[in-house]
Amino acid sequence: MIDHYPVMLNEVIENLSPQDNGVYVDGTFGAGGYTKAILESADCTVIAIDRDPNAISAANVLKQEFGGRFIFVSGCFGDAFELVRAAGFLQVDGFVLDIGVSSMQLDQAERGFSFRFDGALDMRMDTTQGQTAADVVNDASEGDLANIIYQYGEERLSRRIAKRIAIEREQQRIETTSKLADIIRSVVPRGPKDKIDPATRTFQALRVFVNDELGELERGLIAAEKLLKESGRLVVVSFHSLEDGIVKAFLYERSGRASNVSRYLPPSVGTSQVSTFTLPKRKAIEPSEAEIQQNPRSRSAKLRVAHRTVQPSWEVEG
Repeated sequence: MIDHYPVMLNEVIENLSPQDNGVYVDGTFGAGGYTKAILESADCTVIAIDRDPNAISAANVLKQEFGGRFIFVSGCFGDAFELVRAAGFLQVDGFVLDIGVSSMQLDQAERGFSFRFDGALDMRMDTTQGQTAADVVNDASEGDLANIIYQYGEERLSRRIAKRIAIEREQQRIETTSKLADIIRSVVPRGPKDKIDPATRTFQALRVFVNDELGELERGLIAAEKLLKESGRLVVVSFHSLEDGIVKAFLYERSGRASNVSRYLPPSVGTSQVSTFTLPKRKAIEPSEAEIQQNPRSRSAKLRVAHRTVQPSWEVEG
């Protein structure tokens, strides 16, 4: 397996609190860091989900080590409800998500996730289907491209970047990460105190858009709500404000806007729905300085945890 440092691993295991005979979902298997730690911490079962075909090799290694306690399912964690039911489980004791791109994917130049390496502008989590980042960069209208970069990358210079991309692609299609990064850097100034590369936010935007990451997250949270049994635990690690905002809003809403809502109380004031989660910690947990030093990727991580109540899942329209 590729070297991999699971972000906030100790905090994830502590808050998930795996128990013997429990069943846990790792919705973002990746290189298997969380799954392996869960299986080692208790005599339990883990259902691991990943849409990246490259995750299968890591899954095969864990299958040899843990046998029937480990179940790997190829697919999107947004479809976890159907995937877990198809695997033969009606409810689970815990559900963990590590949102976004993994270090395993970032370090593979041919995947096109990072401008640190020159590679094809792909960015798909599932390389077998869907449009690539190159398709979006070269075929989307200038206006749509600007909106994508602004909405999903929170890039205030999105229109300037989109305009430059539109000019450059008229001369030649933009097919590589280095070409796109150079175009962005040519129009986005980098101040002396800037800690991130000018291309970072645009690359994030394209990746999030290509993989529908925010929609996937919303669907995954709803699936977790449906699958978790009473007192089951949801643990989510996110890496940027768009992701954390979705998680925070979901848990804030589902907990009745208070961290100490009793599961036996009637629907909370101001909502027509019952509280399906309680929040043992109102604020997000952040990585230690020691971890940030060891694994810089963890710098922006936020972990949120929630406990499932006895109340039925919300009815979701659409």
